[in-house]
Amino acid sequence: MASSNALSSAAIFCSPKRHVPRINGEIPSIDEATLDHQRLLERLLVYDLVECKVQGDGNCQFRALSDQIYRTPDHHEFVRQQVVNQLKSYPEMYEGYVPMAYGDYLEKMSKSGEWGDHVTLQAASDLYGVKIFVITSFKDTCYIEILPNVERSNRVIYLSFWAEVHYNSICPPGDEPE
Repeated sequence: MASSNALSSAAIFCSPKRHVPRINGEIPSIDEATLDHQRLLERLLVYDLVECKVQGDGNCQFRALSDQIYRTPDHHEFVRQQVVNQLKSYPEMYEGYVPMAYGDYLEKMSKSGEWGDHVTLQAASDLYGVKIFVITSFKDTCYIEILPNVERSNRVIYLSFWAEVHYNSICPPGDEPE
């Protein structure tokens, strides 16, 4: 997707933080969210990427993953089901990052409209065996690289994360779906 030159030059502006799966935080105020979104748009410009917007119905992370994997957000329910199956199959890998009963977390994540979090992103990375590169609106973290336990492909999934508000798929300008 993005050229390695764009990624290399952008790395000058900020470096990634070690990815630690976590559940969602507090929803920001309107003012904070507006500033966060502007910060995110500026970072996308640095990387020469644009958002391929997906519906904000609580399934946005899974829609964005579906858009990256299948070139359409329409398979989000299947992606959610596969990610939840990954979480169920390997609880020892994920339950330590979940601050509630793991069964309750799995039940919650199984429901359409439930927001995905960094734990579900790690499970998706592990499931598909690909790196997930997330450009964020966080003040102190421009992007997060989520690495799979076992890399099975050189392919990279590119997402944007408007902190605690919305995920989108991202791509080079002109490569957006019609």
